[in-house]
Amino acid sequence: MKLTTLALTMALGFTAAAPAVAADKPRPFLWENATVYFLLTDRFNNAFTGNDLAYDRKKDAAPLRGYMGGDLAGVINKINDGYFDSLGVNAIWITPPVEQIHGSTDEGTGKSYAFHGYWASDFTAVDANLGTENDFRNLVDAAHAHGIRVLLDVVMNHTGPVTEEDPVWPSDWVRTAPQCTYKTAKTTIECTLVKNLPDFLTESDTPVELPERLAAKWQREGRFEEEIKSLNDFFARTGYPRAPRYYLIKWHTDWIRKYGVDGFRADTVKHVEAKVWKELQKEAALAFEDWKKANPEKKLGDDKFYTTAEVYNYKVSDGLYHDLGAGQSVNYYLANFNSMINFGLVKDAEQDYETLFSSYSTALHGGRLNGYSVLNYLDSHDDGAPFDPSRKKPFESATKLLLAPGAAQIYYGDETARRLDVAEATGDAKLRSFMNWNELAQNTARDGYKVAEVRAHWAKLGLFRKAHVAVGAGVHQQLQAKPYVFKRTYDKDGVRDKVVVALDLPTNKSTSINLHGVFANGQRVTDYYSGKTAVVSGGAVNFGTRNAVVLIGQ
Repeated sequence: MKLTTLALTMALGFTAAAPAVAADKPRPFLWENATVYFLLTDRFNNAFTGNDLAYDRKKDAAPLRGYMGGDLAGVINKINDGYFDSLGVNAIWITPPVEQIHGSTDEGTGKSYAFHGYWASDFTAVDANLGTENDFRNLVDAAHAHGIRVLLDVVMNHTGPVTEEDPVWPSDWVRTAPQCTYKTAKTTIECTLVKNLPDFLTESDTPVELPERLAAKWQREGRFEEEIKSLNDFFARTGYPRAPRYYLIKWHTDWIRKYGVDGFRADTVKHVEAKVWKELQKEAALAFEDWKKANPEKKLGDDKFYTTAEVYNYKVSDGLYHDLGAGQSVNYYLANFNSMINFGLVKDAEQDYETLFSSYSTALHGGRLNGYSVLNYLDSHDDGAPFDPSRKKPFESATKLLLAPGAAQIYYGDETARRLDVAEATGDAKLRSFMNWNELAQNTARDGYKVAEVRAHWAKLGLFRKAHVAVGAGVHQQLQAKPYVFKRTYDKDGVRDKVVVALDLPTNKSTSINLHGVFANGQRVTDYYSGKTAVVSGGAVNFGTRNAVVLIGQ
């Protein structure tokens, strides 16, 4: 169900003053403080039903393992409606939009289709189930018009499974055995992740011909000459051998040069040689600069192309290196990744606020990760042990994720308590139900809360993050234990910012908050949670509210 702007505003329960809080002057953007909204395009919003089953795909999949109709146009509609703006989101990460295998396969959990985007067939085309090339261009343009950056999910490791409709790639492109055992670097990289998931020979420097199947497809589509010329130009410019990984690098970076995506989320990073990611990012940076020069009116700033690495089971506590077994470890930051996805918060969120926040700040500011960044999350499309699968703790989830030092990844429906334990589904399909727009519109009651109240809490924290880079990128310091009050400060490259946050305040009375000198007497400060302002007096401030959360900044 599509919410009107008025209905959405009412559902969020904002006061008239709240939206104006961050509107006084432009705020700097830092990837280290980004709020990234991760969505599976097929599961988010369906704008057109005519493309729900492309390529003769069928509705015969196991529960939540087939296409459900979400499309690029549906995401565009939500961008234009201001849905992401009202959450404080400043980056959207979408699953791969490239054309997927047409058939289905059974991985032991029932018949599955490639709705998730990780089973590529043609890296140069938009999958018709999601829309058209023009839809993708419009999505990036719409996001940029709202000041939102776009992260593209890229896969260098594997093709889609082999099916009756989808033949295996040539043997000089992929291996089909052995299956990974994860005991050493070699048995993690030169192998298939699972059965029937052909693995690209990314270690090879041997030139290969374009697969005949792909050439024939481009001929049918009337773009063979255009694609071949583009490939020839790429190899002539770079001097790279026509080895499999360089085709992939060319195809992935074309999405930057054509459409202006702002960054990559790299899939299955530890299953590909680190040097290959460095090569990809070299070409990605060049492509981004080319796009910005060609589209000066569309670029959002002068920041460099951004990349974040999905290294399964990497945790903040790992520091710079990830263990691949047998004494072999890799520093993926040296492969030019700007950040690593932090798998550790799912467990770390069980800690109290101060233990969590101080340990992350120590790691990122003075510890082994000093000068580097992480992207935190509490649940995702393939983490089978999310922090709160039945959504018993949606308010705590928001507070810990959005106030933890580092960048934050909201998984679609976190903000609306979309459940992650769908009974009729098995495995990772449980995590991938369709976005619960109806529950938001109806303000469904569940477990002592209402969905729109949850959405409002996430939004207030998200808008606070967006307005203040110190929240995610700043140094954390506890100011007092009870009630719990802390500050974050950021002072780097000419950007200065500071905030004070109070949590677990009593809700039966208003509370005077000791600011411990962070803001001076006579200064007017804002509580971003209530939208109210007050003047600091006697080293403290009282907004006259009875909320458990106060978010203080200027």
